[in-house]
Amino acid sequence: MQANTICHLSPTKLIPISPRHDRVSAGRALVAAGQVPKAISISTSEGCSSGISTVKVEEDRVAAFWDYQFLFVSQRSEAAEPVVLPVVVGAVPPDFPSGTYYLIGPGLFADDHGSTVHPLDGHGYLRSFIFGGASENKEVKFMARYVKTEAQVEEHDPASDTWRFTHRGPFSVLKGGRKVGNTKVMKNVANTSVVKWGGKLLCLWEGGDPYEIEPGSLSTVGKLEMMDGYGEPQHGEGGGVGDVWDVAASILKPILYGVFKMPAKRMLSHYKVDAKKDRLLTLSCNAEDMLLPRSNFTFYEFNSNFELLQKKEFNIPDHLMIHDWAFTDTHYILFGNRIKVDIPGSISAVCGISPMISALSVDPSRSTSPIYLLPRSQDESRKGRDWRAAIEVPAQLWLLHFGNAYENVDDEEGTREIRLQACVCSYEWFNFHKLFGYKWQSAKLDPSIMNVQQEGKALLPHLVQVSIDIDAEGDCQKCSVESLNNWTRPTDFPVINPDFSGRKNKYIYGGTTSGSRPALPHFPFDSVIKLNLSDKSGSTWSTGDRRFIGEPIFVPKGTGEDDGYILVVEYAVSIQRCYLAILNPKRIGEADTLVARLEVPKELNFPLGFHGFWDIDS
Repeated sequence: MQANTICHLSPTKLIPISPRHDRVSAGRALVAAGQVPKAISISTSEGCSSGISTVKVEEDRVAAFWDYQFLFVSQRSEAAEPVVLPVVVGAVPPDFPSGTYYLIGPGLFADDHGSTVHPLDGHGYLRSFIFGGASENKEVKFMARYVKTEAQVEEHDPASDTWRFTHRGPFSVLKGGRKVGNTKVMKNVANTSVVKWGGKLLCLWEGGDPYEIEPGSLSTVGKLEMMDGYGEPQHGEGGGVGDVWDVAASILKPILYGVFKMPAKRMLSHYKVDAKKDRLLTLSCNAEDMLLPRSNFTFYEFNSNFELLQKKEFNIPDHLMIHDWAFTDTHYILFGNRIKVDIPGSISAVCGISPMISALSVDPSRSTSPIYLLPRSQDESRKGRDWRAAIEVPAQLWLLHFGNAYENVDDEEGTREIRLQACVCSYEWFNFHKLFGYKWQSAKLDPSIMNVQQEGKALLPHLVQVSIDIDAEGDCQKCSVESLNNWTRPTDFPVINPDFSGRKNKYIYGGTTSGSRPALPHFPFDSVIKLNLSDKSGSTWSTGDRRFIGEPIFVPKGTGEDDGYILVVEYAVSIQRCYLAILNPKRIGEADTLVARLEVPKELNFPLGFHGFWDIDS
């Protein structure tokens, strides 16, 4: 198989890849035959001037291209019955809490009729790692099943185990099936995040209601309506009732809801857990607002019995795309990514020539980034501050993920300090069409898109802290942004000990890069970073050669902020193996960081996951 055909892998099974010493010879043969993949053109940091031969550089590029493709290889097999994972390094510590680590992400990228979809449009594949009770020899069991969404049931024939994509999905273009006139756009794949709350296990996506899963079997219960039927908002504010945008919305709604079958409200995939109040917080927005210069957001708060305690709606006069958000005791916080309608892109998207997301593009018309502080508490709602007025961050930043947010209040002065820890990137780099390097024209993944040269600019995802100082009247006196601990390497998936969510934290963790691979210097990530915000230090743990990691997750086991363990999946793509690594967060940066490594059976090797959730046994 030539390297430039690697994306067209067998849809029924994974293609074995030989170990590295065999692959080097294969790479040399490809270089000699002139078959180096054309899609990739990654510059190395060293180049040939340091004595590295041209053949060696090309071999690294070929290996990098292969490794990147195999990070997103479809896995059609399911593990409906628990499989005990062998421990290949160390041992699961006896004090590791009993519970289950759930990880969701796409599982399928190619059908049997020539269509390949963007990773964000891949069908949700739920994985669970089950940790047993107290024992000297703890077992960890693994299960994995597809989320049976409406789209999955339509596109998969279980009798023949074949797939035919009929839904385009927002980020993909189908090669097989209808293009022009295909109104099946919003493909709810339930592949982005997972949470267990009030006894319900939910898989969430960015554009509709979540799907409920039976925790023991991972079988799909069905769609859970969390936005409709929960009563009227307790707080509704907006402007321009009957204005021109209401007229535009009234025209768009029948098209979006009726023709394209979009839900009236899009529930976002990122939820929040308020550990102090024991509440689940979720957020939705109106579907038509994606095409209008205004944004309607509705926040929901549920108690541990899944009873709705609070529902607040806000109308913001700005064209925003929100993926993640934050909260404090008194506020919901939206870090706004400004967007605009792309007219040429809209035409090509409707015709099926380009993805539907082509209808939108980033809006770099302002040099600042908006933050909206929306009143969460009743006391804050009564203060009369104009929450429609954005606080402008003095930098053009596209927010990807929040790590934490908290506020310090001076009761005597009435002032407050709000601190936001987040992963951001540059508007200059962010592109809807090119996320994960997906090239819809060729249905290939190009790792060079995720590994551009920064040339001194912080283009790629990186960690920052935004500081906002508010006076007694609620007006912003100061807003600043700085890199967290001066950590400049590309980093994402910021996480903290969940018990400290909404509180001042000392530590924050994330996925980052060691920069050791010249052909893949920035992404995929191969390291876990721990930042100490008190002394501004940072330390990392890196996985092995040609192995990558997903999102780290913190498992608390005591009262101390770093008292617990970190779970992270390693993707050994060159040998098609996945491992669950257990790390000691107190020892990151030391030789004994790795506590244990467990191996997933090769036939169940799975692609890169997105977000996970730790559910401790009650």
